[in-house]
Amino acid sequence: MYRQKTGSVNEVYPALFLLLIAVLAFSFVSSAQAQQFETKAKQAIVMDYDSGSVLFQKNADELMPPASMAKLMTMEVVFNALKIGQLSYESTFSISEDAWRRGGSESGGSTMFAKLGSDVRLEDLIRGVIVQSGNDASIAIAEGMAGSELGFAGLMNERARKIGLTKSKFRNATGLPHPEQNVTARELAYLARHLIKNYPQQYKIYSEPEFTWNRVRQRNRNPLLGKVEGADGLKTGFTEASGYGLVGSVLNDGRRIIMVLNGMSSKKERSAEAVKIMRWASRAFQSIALFEEGEVVGEATLYGGAKSGVALAAEGPLKIFVPIGFRDRLKADIVFKGPIPAPVTKGTQLATLQVKINGEVSQETPLFAAEDVGTGTVTQRAVDAAQELIIGFFRGEE
Repeated sequence: MYRQKTGSVNEVYPALFLLLIAVLAFSFVSSAQAQQFETKAKQAIVMDYDSGSVLFQKNADELMPPASMAKLMTMEVVFNALKIGQLSYESTFSISEDAWRRGGSESGGSTMFAKLGSDVRLEDLIRGVIVQSGNDASIAIAEGMAGSELGFAGLMNERARKIGLTKSKFRNATGLPHPEQNVTARELAYLARHLIKNYPQQYKIYSEPEFTWNRVRQRNRNPLLGKVEGADGLKTGFTEASGYGLVGSVLNDGRRIIMVLNGMSSKKERSAEAVKIMRWASRAFQSIALFEEGEVVGEATLYGGAKSGVALAAEGPLKIFVPIGFRDRLKADIVFKGPIPAPVTKGTQLATLQVKINGEVSQETPLFAAEDVGTGTVTQRAVDAAQELIIGFFRGEE
């Protein structure tokens, strides 16, 4: 159950009172009207890359078909295999009849135009997937790595869970319609952030403007490239069920913004919304530094631990992004679901910092355990159990 309380940054809460709330909070006050923003996208999220802070969201946790944006997960599996030495750029994959028929020119979908029965270097297939969104290239990689596309989908889900995607489910390497294949905008943003952070060399391919294969030159479909300064990725998608979508990224003046949009009605609308939102996100916020890297932000209540609480810190320096010229009453809450059972390992995500403008969440930043806390003594666990029993009684039907 979530609880909220407003206080100052330096306010110290008694341990017992911490058991009654699941939020520590602090306030920042200024004078102007808070900025509002709207988008035609059905699902959307805008995230600061460095901090993971969410600057804007709309139905960001709603499950949706990913269309070709699923190929980001396809590439994560490939990039990881390259990183651990399981594959090399010189590895070759055959274009099977299935890859050719379902992913080639006859399919009517996105294709690399690879020839039936040909052997293609992995480096070329990667560009076929990233730049041309080739379904034939995606299927060839899946079959070559796992024996079948279904087997490769298992690798996609395994890797997805390992990097922290808990809701998304993948059933093929292409993103072609499947009733059980769904993702969320938030998790696509997490995936984009992961790709940029962990595979910087491979990520550069996402900004390549075009790629030619089998004498067919195709331009990168990302509508941000060439229209928004610093745009360098990532992936578009479209099916009838999903509408038009985009995972985009822009690096401008040393600051990177990640954006996910989906559910738009046309390529034109996707392009217009993507450019509008990314320009807004790049210009509309100023950064306020609150805590240095590793500095304790607050505390979350523990149950059955050697201590009554665990210190929390952000991943790197903690910043709040304030709409320029629209400062009003800003309130930041540390939110967690607790009490949290011990033991707790340092680095485990336990809470989020929610920044609200006029009561609406405008930014969310993950918070992690800043220390290890072991299990408490029998006496400590008994006291915690008694306190939680009393608190549970007063919670009633909430």
